[in-house]
Amino acid sequence: MSDPVALKLQPVSQAVARWRPTALDYVFAVLVLLGAGYAWQRFHDYMDGYEQAILGGTALATIGFAWHWKAMRWFLPVCALLALAATGLYQGDLARAGSSFWLKYLLASQSAVMWMCVLCLLATVVYWAALLRRSDTLGFVGSSLTWGAAGAALVSKLVRWYESYLIGIDVGHIPVSNLYEVFILFVLITALMYLYYEGRFQTRKLGAFVMLVVSAAVGFILWYAFSRQAHEIQPLIPALQSWWMKIHVPANFVGYGAFALAAMLGVAWLLAEPKPQSPQTRRLLFIAAVLIASVFGVFQYFAPVWFPDLQAGAGFIAKAGYSAALLCVVAACRGRLAAYLPAPALIDEVAYRAIALGFLFFTIATILGAMWAADAWGGYWSWDPKETWALIVWLNYAAWLHIRLVKGWRGELLAWWSVIGLYVTTFAFLGVNMFLSGLHSYGTL
Repeated sequence: MSDPVALKLQPVSQAVARWRPTALDYVFAVLVLLGAGYAWQRFHDYMDGYEQAILGGTALATIGFAWHWKAMRWFLPVCALLALAATGLYQGDLARAGSSFWLKYLLASQSAVMWMCVLCLLATVVYWAALLRRSDTLGFVGSSLTWGAAGAALVSKLVRWYESYLIGIDVGHIPVSNLYEVFILFVLITALMYLYYEGRFQTRKLGAFVMLVVSAAVGFILWYAFSRQAHEIQPLIPALQSWWMKIHVPANFVGYGAFALAAMLGVAWLLAEPKPQSPQTRRLLFIAAVLIASVFGVFQYFAPVWFPDLQAGAGFIAKAGYSAALLCVVAACRGRLAAYLPAPALIDEVAYRAIALGFLFFTIATILGAMWAADAWGGYWSWDPKETWALIVWLNYAAWLHIRLVKGWRGELLAWWSVIGLYVTTFAFLGVNMFLSGLHSYGTL
């Protein structure tokens, strides 16, 4: 009997076939190597040996990535061409961002970010419409919008990198240095990761959930950009003037994106598992949701008076409370979307693969961070709050994987665990900088 949810891995011969390069793969590889060679020829005088190694490693990784995921053979070149078009339109003058039509409305980094935000929000709405109406056509539109959003995000990163050098050689840097820039990176990575699993498992029904967390990041980007003028490019602070940032931060955000994706799949699992709550339990959960939301609403309203030192931290606490209230609603609605979502076993499998990938990259990022610390501060580990919470995140997902792989547990426990894990990860990323001081206290709100 065939597996009804198609969870078994493809035979080894088919897996090898996916990696076997075609003529188009070789063309893509040549283009990437030519691009890397041109970058080296033009900028190697400004690069030390480590940065040249990063350039070469990135080129090889890009080739391998595209050979494994064939969609990258058109996605990356299209984004690169759009970014190159933008750099040409600037003609070496950053002021042209306000006068050139194509830069002002499409290709300048801030314009591309706005397109990314709009497309992400539209994709979320369309994915939900596709899920509830069981429409493959709308699902295709949702996927297309997500591809567009990811493309806009990547173009914005490449163009912003170029824009920083137009301000000054000493200002130029890879755009992963503040919350505004890394949240765009989070949107890019999470969207692409979801699109990969969507194609791998041939289901668009999970996009409604994954794009919710992406849209939440978009909301933060819009708030942060307009309230703090964070979209303006600033010189790097001394602590970030290192080539380590080019590899440590992206690796970290592969982990963050994977953990966020798995958390939303945990929510989807709970709504897909055909185990509805009793009417009494459901009523209690709804009452709990209202009470929790009310308490945190009052807290947020009076926090400026009661806790004037909290500032943005009060909003962070309130939003955590609101999301806890939403989880009570999710618990009350257990199984209500079973007829609309894929089988829980498939959702569980995708969540497992996301966490396994995220754990790998988060481990690499943690090792790279320790090496960066040794280079900058003379020690690999100092039990700084950020380092301590990074270890807590690592242990949390190490335990998750151990329980699943060694103990063989599945289902509700791991679904809730992945959801709660996002709270732990979010505090490690944002909360530590707001509530705890340390060597990493330069990314405050």
